Amino acid sequence: MDPTETKKRDSSVDGRADAKGKRKKRQPEETHTNGSAKEVPEESVANGTNWELLPNGASVDGKDDSLGEVCKGPYKGIDLSFDGLTTSSMKWRKIRRENLDLDYAILFSRSVADALFDVLEEEVEYFTGDLAKVRVFGKWRSIPRKQGTYGDEGLSYRYSGILTPARPWPRPLRAIRDLLVRVTGHTFNFVLVNRYQDGNDHMGEHKDDEKELDRSAPIASITLGQPRDFYFKHQDARGRNKKFIDKVNIVLEHGSLLMMNYPTNNYWYHALPTRKAVHGPRINLTFRTLIQK
Repeated sequence: MDPTETKKRDSSVDGRADAKGKRKKRQPEETHTNGSAKEVPEESVANGTNWELLPNGASVDGKDDSLGEVCKGPYKGIDLSFDGLTTSSMKWRKIRRENLDLDYAILFSRSVADALFDVLEEEVEYFTGDLAKVRVFGKWRSIPRKQGTYGDEGLSYRYSGILTPARPWPRPLRAIRDLLVRVTGHTFNFVLVNRYQDGNDHMGEHKDDEKELDRSAPIASITLGQPRDFYFKHQDARGRNKKFIDKVNIVLEHGSLLMMNYPTNNYWYHALPTRKAVHGPRINLTFRTLIQK
């Protein structure tokens, strides 16, 4: 459940247009935890964590297979075969705490991530009306970001009092899903797309614990666009009798992949906090495994 409220946001890429009314190309910023903009090397380690660098070429499940072709032919200027991308070309970083297991890597180069961002801006359909609201403490509130869901036929996802049906996979999301299978060794049948217009759009502390989810399967989170702060908080560090347990802070970079592995989601809440100094848009793809009924 996401106990947050919304603020109005522009539906354009960066909230600005040129003199002819056309949207400008996105110019993503690299930010640090204080919200200030700074250029960061593409392969930099996410801030605020003590990452363990895995052996070069090691993937999440230890495989070192060439990813090969995922989807033949170009699509709107993007080679969805992701030719040349192999597990050995990725630098995985791991962070562990008690009952927390994360893997992080830059999945897409800047140019590929830029192109994917632009095509998803054109093609992703976001919910409106009642499907753009959640129930919080008995009251319906607008979601402080845009959301859409895609997946295998017949799937739907229920959270915070709403039931979201899965639209059919568009070609770019299907190609990314198939790429993740080759990178991680895990299959996914559903993706939740969140679009954050700027630093006012956010995600409150929550655990993805809906009954439709396969709780033993990882969640694969891809960031395209504006880097954003992200943190994990242990469930025992919340509430009236909370214990002192350090939060785990991460900066999710443009083109990055974060794997939230079992049993992380059973014990740790996660959130994307408000950042007033952040002005760029971000698209987040969280690939999941839903239990087929």
